[in-house]
Amino acid sequence: MSEIELLVISPLLVLAGAVVVVMLVAAFVRRSVVTAVLTLVGLVAAFAMLFLVWSEVPRQVTPLLVMDGYAIFYLGLLLATAFVVVVQGYGYWRAWSGDSHAFYILLLLATLGTAVLVTSSHFASFFLGLELLSISLYGLIAYTRQSKERVEAGLKYLILAGTTSAFLLFGMALIYAELGTMQLAEIGAEISAVPRNLIFIFGIGLLLVGIAFKLALVPFHLWTPDVYQGAPAPVTGFVATVSKGGMFVLLLRYFGEWELLDDGRITGGFTIIAIASMLVGNLLAVRQDNVKRILAYSSIAHLGYLLIPFIAFNEQTMQAAAFYLVAYFVTTLCAFGVVALLSRPEEEREALSDYAGLFWQRPYLSTVFMLALLSLAGLPPLAGLVGKIYLALAGIESGLWLLLVVLVLASLIGVYYYTRIILVMVRRVEGEGEGTAVTATLSSPAGVVLVLLALLLVVLGLYPSPLIELITAIIPGLT
Repeated sequence: MSEIELLVISPLLVLAGAVVVVMLVAAFVRRSVVTAVLTLVGLVAAFAMLFLVWSEVPRQVTPLLVMDGYAIFYLGLLLATAFVVVVQGYGYWRAWSGDSHAFYILLLLATLGTAVLVTSSHFASFFLGLELLSISLYGLIAYTRQSKERVEAGLKYLILAGTTSAFLLFGMALIYAELGTMQLAEIGAEISAVPRNLIFIFGIGLLLVGIAFKLALVPFHLWTPDVYQGAPAPVTGFVATVSKGGMFVLLLRYFGEWELLDDGRITGGFTIIAIASMLVGNLLAVRQDNVKRILAYSSIAHLGYLLIPFIAFNEQTMQAAAFYLVAYFVTTLCAFGVVALLSRPEEEREALSDYAGLFWQRPYLSTVFMLALLSLAGLPPLAGLVGKIYLALAGIESGLWLLLVVLVLASLIGVYYYTRIILVMVRRVEGEGEGTAVTATLSSPAGVVLVLLALLLVVLGLYPSPLIELITAIIPGLT
């Protein structure tokens, strides 16, 4: 491997090095603040390397990895998101008497796995990145073994993710048997020359099952509410953003390049999944009285929304998907950040009743949560609305009228249950929610990050042009 190739993959190398450094320091210096700071330094260093890499892309690094503008943009987004989760996690864990050092190590490993996913160009690197992410998530979801609920959530994810990996491997094997290559770009070139027989279609189908599970799309969504509820609040935010985002980025790049959406059977399948995800996610959220479960079903619906530009795959696709992912990441981190700030490892504030009258106890924190909920609902003047407008533009260009009608109907359902949480917070109820926000403060690092995220939601809603221009400049070949 040449020096240039080492430079190109330096963000991944820095992340891997940060894991080793944090692990060694944590073994000798038993202070969580040191571990957290080193984790943040590692993420910042990896992010800074992206600027050095920019002048050397696009470049293929061995058959396994590719670094281009597409990968750099999403690597930057994932690293920034992981940074926020670490800050939120430090505020969450610092009051805990147990050992939180492994949390930061596992979080770095999961971020590294997602980075490999985003840059992968081969089935081997795809699977290795996915497994590194998944195995780290097993530990993160079940963190604090004393909680039966968290162990149960970790076991559910372990069993279902293990089964999904089998589907993925079988699908990869069938595709390799038909095409004779495992390089993702070469698969795209070979697909048009090979008849799409039953074995090939079956292999693609198995691959899609694995991807749909990771994205929590209907009907592979059943793990989502239980895992979201059982996992620590900062981990839930990580699963909802970095974990799902990395898989969607891979799906968007290669399934579009493979031109599989020209096949009516595959397009029809994705359309059914998108409609089911939008409707089922929102309808099931209406029935919940647990905030984390509401946000879990909401995330299912939002991934269904993201399938609209994917199915359309036109000139608007990359712009719409990139902007919506940024808006969704910021909004979701904001929402789960509030839950994390209110919660403790021994006691999660997740029941809807825990938020009764919160506005009158912590008005600023409640306002941040309201902005996040209104952005998820797609109401002005917030980033969520602009994101949905871009999704609609992509759908209109390709004439996906059925999906657009469902998008509007599903969004209206979403407005109901998001507003329901807001009404609970502003309702004056004597004797309820007295201890809800005892530890919540916006003057802490996690609180400051929450305020910045809330401001970003407003800025992106009122003035989205700079982000759109950045997306167009960094991903010119795919917009």
